[in-house]
Amino acid sequence: MHHPAQSGAHTVINRFCIYKHPMRISGGSDMTAFMVFADEHGNVYDHPELQLIARSGNELFTPDDDELIAIPKHTQLFMMRDRMPIGWNERKRRIEVVDEVNGRECYAVAAFLPPGYLRTLLPAWHVRNSARILPLWAYTAVGWHGDHFVVAAMKVDETERWNPDNYDIEAIKPKIEVALERYPHNRLLHHLARCAIEYGCYNAMNVFYRRWECGIPVAPACNANCIGCISQQPLNTCPASHERITFVPTVDEIAEIAIPHLMEAEQAIVSFGQGCEGEPLLHAELIAKAIQEMRCATTRGTIHMNTNASMPHELRKLCEAGLDSIRVSINSANPDAYHAYYRPQGYTFNDVVNAIRIAKALGVFVSINLLIFPGVTDVESEFNALAHFIESTGADMIQLRNLNIDPDYFIAQMQIHNSPAMGLRAFIQHIKTAFPNIMLGYFNKPREEFMAR
Repeated sequence: MHHPAQSGAHTVINRFCIYKHPMRISGGSDMTAFMVFADEHGNVYDHPELQLIARSGNELFTPDDDELIAIPKHTQLFMMRDRMPIGWNERKRRIEVVDEVNGRECYAVAAFLPPGYLRTLLPAWHVRNSARILPLWAYTAVGWHGDHFVVAAMKVDETERWNPDNYDIEAIKPKIEVALERYPHNRLLHHLARCAIEYGCYNAMNVFYRRWECGIPVAPACNANCIGCISQQPLNTCPASHERITFVPTVDEIAEIAIPHLMEAEQAIVSFGQGCEGEPLLHAELIAKAIQEMRCATTRGTIHMNTNASMPHELRKLCEAGLDSIRVSINSANPDAYHAYYRPQGYTFNDVVNAIRIAKALGVFVSINLLIFPGVTDVESEFNALAHFIESTGADMIQLRNLNIDPDYFIAQMQIHNSPAMGLRAFIQHIKTAFPNIMLGYFNKPREEFMAR
């Protein structure tokens, strides 16, 4: 899809565009990054003159040195067909839109980071009138410096279990065939096989590798209507990233997968609440029975659930049944912003807070899955709300996760207005200073790791 940027290999015709956005220019740098763009074939070039412009919320600016890192291995570059690249002309002191290259249309470029990296800035572009809503990816600012691509990102988790080098779809196909031959009537196993092969889902692949964290989806329905839901989207928006599970598995179907995994896998985690399902708490009775089956068979491994924590009483049942850890997703600890994104049906943010308190009181390890959007998450009011939330719940860990969504669509839906952002690096440092004992990272932890704190 992309090729190394080719410096100076083009003639560029620029169209000047005046933006109403604020524009901030960095105070000089030895690491000037230049704008990149793609041609119609997906070849990526760097501009010989225009500097990289990035975006934080609604603000455009040229990034400072400390915002950019060399592009990590396994980063994907996307050609944005409905969006034109923009750059900063230092000589003319203006923003310019690059609409043509040698008489042909050119396109903006965005990066998608590998697991463990947090996006700190968004790409900047000029949207064409006919632009469609983008698929659900975490679009990241990318430029060119010297002889390599640079991205606006920081590594927030060194765990190697999620390194893409550890996952090979072709190599795992024989393991999938063996598993399906052994359990030919297990619908859940067939579903996970599809997730592994079609979507490259790491949690599904780990079922067949029999290692680390394996996914156990159970819920076709949900009690939230998240703007960025990756398994269900309205027809007039963008395609969902995954097809949601269409059935509720039985306890036996769950146990056939989960018990051998807990007994045999290295750093074993059995994880309810996956990207291909709704809300697992809607099936708390089923999960409680499955947990009891697991714990009758073995005390080994971690039983975990990713959840919106919307049903405190149902979560209590699961904690009492033997749940070891939960990860609760929020986009904001501000109730209004939370409700605007999650659009909950039959619960409120206060239910989430109460559910976490119950889990903590019962000795369950609690991670907060903080869905981060540059220029929105890292404003002072959001930090203050998050700090109060941590204090009131006693959460053990913050997982710093990129929110996968079209940036323009998200800002329009959430009605985001300009608000000064401290920057995500400063935001994270504030968390560390205010809560020195809280864990920060990106991935779920096995019990042996969080119990060793």
